[in-house]
Amino acid sequence: MADVLPLVEARLRTALGEPDARAAVTFLGTDRIEVLRFHEGDIVRYATLGMSAHPMTDPTAVIADPVAGPRAELVLSVRGGVADTGKVLRPLAVLAASPQVEGLVVAPGASLDVGEPLWPGAPFTSVLVAEPGGLVEDLELDAPLEPVRFLPLLPMTPNEAAWKRVHGAQALQERWLNHGTDLRDPSRKSVPLD
Repeated sequence: MADVLPLVEARLRTALGEPDARAAVTFLGTDRIEVLRFHEGDIVRYATLGMSAHPMTDPTAVIADPVAGPRAELVLSVRGGVADTGKVLRPLAVLAASPQVEGLVVAPGASLDVGEPLWPGAPFTSVLVAEPGGLVEDLELDAPLEPVRFLPLLPMTPNEAAWKRVHGAQALQERWLNHGTDLRDPSRKSVPLD
């Protein structure tokens, strides 16, 4: 079976251009996760590379299927020059390794929490996983492999994350939309939640 990571990196380059930086993180007992950084005007995008090397499997499964299961990479977009977002590399790698480490299946609507600010001084410790297909198209793989989906991450403040747990991802996204929230602003305040 072919290694999917060169295909994933090619898809990222086609959609986002050439990366201007990359970093690799390896956690004990996991495969290496890379984070690539892309610039497009004043927007900085960070994309993981390595999460899709293996399919995500149901944590209750007795044996992990090496072929069947969803595959994904994570993409975070922020405005450059506002905050020291370069330090998001390690938290992003932690999130990308979570399927291997914790047996999570990362899907749209999920909340992922790193337990600390995403970068120094960030008002966010967690992200909402958004629907794929907008920025980077799914990468179809040969059957029986499922396609690689590129999942956008939307940073959430602790209050937004708590509100989302009660009201759901769709309600939080509608609230952001109704208030004209700039989800790429790395120093934005929480959306009004009353």
